[in-house]
Amino acid sequence: MKYILFILFSLSFIAKAQVKPEKPLQKAEDTLVIDSGKKDSLKIFKPTIQDYQYQTQFSEKKVFDTVMTFDKTYIYSQYNNRDNFGRIQPANIGAGFNPLVFEVNAEENLSLLPTNKSYMIIGANDVKYYDVKTPTASFIYHNAMRNGAALKSTYTQNIGKRFNFALEYMGLRSQGLYRNSLAANNNTIFSGHYVSKNGSYELFAHYLHQNVNNQESGGITEDDLFQSGDSNYKNRQNAQVNLASTSSQFSYRRYYLSHQLTPFNSEKFPFSIRHTIFHQGNKYFYNQGAIEPYWVTNPTNVITGFPLTTKKYSENLSNTVSLVFNNEKFKLDAGVRYQIIKLGIRDVVARNGVPFPDELKENRIGAVGNLEVKLWDKIQLKSFLEFSNGSQFKSYLKTTNNLKFEPVKDYFVNAKVNFQSAYPSFNYLLNTSVYSNFNYYLENAKNQSVMEIGGSVNLKWFKTELFANYFRIDNYTYIDSNANPRQSESSLNISQIGGEATFSYGKFHLNTRLHFQNTLTNKELLPLPGFIGRANLFYQTQAFKKAAEIQAGLKVYYFSKFASRDYFPVLNEYILPGANSFSIGGQPMMDLYINMKVKKMFFFIEGQQIGTVLSNNKAYAFPHYPVYDFRLNIGIVWYLFN
Repeated sequence: MKYILFILFSLSFIAKAQVKPEKPLQKAEDTLVIDSGKKDSLKIFKPTIQDYQYQTQFSEKKVFDTVMTFDKTYIYSQYNNRDNFGRIQPANIGAGFNPLVFEVNAEENLSLLPTNKSYMIIGANDVKYYDVKTPTASFIYHNAMRNGAALKSTYTQNIGKRFNFALEYMGLRSQGLYRNSLAANNNTIFSGHYVSKNGSYELFAHYLHQNVNNQESGGITEDDLFQSGDSNYKNRQNAQVNLASTSSQFSYRRYYLSHQLTPFNSEKFPFSIRHTIFHQGNKYFYNQGAIEPYWVTNPTNVITGFPLTTKKYSENLSNTVSLVFNNEKFKLDAGVRYQIIKLGIRDVVARNGVPFPDELKENRIGAVGNLEVKLWDKIQLKSFLEFSNGSQFKSYLKTTNNLKFEPVKDYFVNAKVNFQSAYPSFNYLLNTSVYSNFNYYLENAKNQSVMEIGGSVNLKWFKTELFANYFRIDNYTYIDSNANPRQSESSLNISQIGGEATFSYGKFHLNTRLHFQNTLTNKELLPLPGFIGRANLFYQTQAFKKAAEIQAGLKVYYFSKFASRDYFPVLNEYILPGANSFSIGGQPMMDLYINMKVKKMFFFIEGQQIGTVLSNNKAYAFPHYPVYDFRLNIGIVWYLFN
């Protein structure tokens, strides 16, 4: 905690802060040392890109990526700066996505995290720690829909050789194309990384606070007018929506500290002691200015005197001590973990005279372990295991196993076997509402078990990757069309195959990605499209006497028609389609773009949904939630290495 306080104190002096390296050493591979030509002590350091690095905790460092590659057009055209293949976004940034492929989100384990609020959440293993020779800043900008913008800014600086701090802030505000769809998200990260002079002690610490706040429209009321291109709908603000005064808020806060001590000579005794402690608190609010008629099928559905705004929360205090053995070819860490977990609601209701619990709480004890093996520079094995047990939320077991090997030079095979058995996400366990139909307590729930078997093959030809995955899900937990949680009595089985390749001819390139999937059993419990595809045809060249680099091309995104789940704003979850639902998909979405790199600045400019210029927009992200119309989408990435 003292390091976090030190970071806060240091920020007030950023403008005057100077980096003064102690006895700088010449490193031919990353830093150019220029002799002044005189017999004095002055040496001039000219940093290169190799001197600006980042890492996640206890991982290998990576250099800041300032190369103009084709994949960046997928990442920096998205408000969350991620490639969102396998998802579809409604008509506002910051409003989440409809997942088109099955996903397992570890952040939902033993916590409260509504699925539609999860797409900007930064886990503990996602936080970046930096090592820079000079003060460094970066800015990532996205324009919003209708009014607003999204901006992520980062400032990081080394104090001496061994301590780095960073401050990151992201703010997003977007009005959206339809009524009552405002998104207002933000996050703040303070992080610090310290290594002792002899390297025997290393510390990572961060504080994270995220807010994901949205107005909830409930979707449009007249889908036939939207699909027919009615002139009254040309201005999307004229479209009537189902909810008038509703919003949802999610807050995610974490204090995190992980440090490691090597008490003996690491060459003779490569043992370390690692201690990790963190506290995480999640809060979800569902707010209403008045009773929404859209939810009232019968006057008796409304509970008289119950608050219009409801709240639920989860807390997790975790403390882990591990013993680490680490050398070049073999790494093993194993330890014990103690947790205090809480799930609670603010407003209690009763069913059949029996009140719901206001808080579920337990102390858990468990074990964690990591194994990494490298053999002959050809084979790499990574395994992770975590187990914990408690009386309230039962046992938790998670293991991931990944094997990568290179049978022939430049040809890679990746195989994985993953398994997870966990209590359902807390949002499925307990809910209270002024609408009696949305009150539930899933008592004596069973663990949902997910087994994943699969792998991929990377081929040198056309930079090709082929993959296949198989999922078996037991006690699959879902929300039915009446907004009540259920667990399936038989397993849900999903198969996936696909691949990605890039074809090049001179300065012209075609990148394609195909994904085929089939829900083999219980298909009605998890409707998914059978096919998702993406193609990117582009031209890339240097310009302006090699002072800039340009990409220009056309992207097409498509998923087959299917009976999608509905979006349910009360929970910010997805529920099985009801009587008013309809199938979505089967509508290709095309984006025309031109990207440019000038020094360390990138511009991503694209005309999205260009097909809607010529014909009516009929594409949906969810039933009743249309996809955005044609818009000029702008993304700017700027690195400042002082």
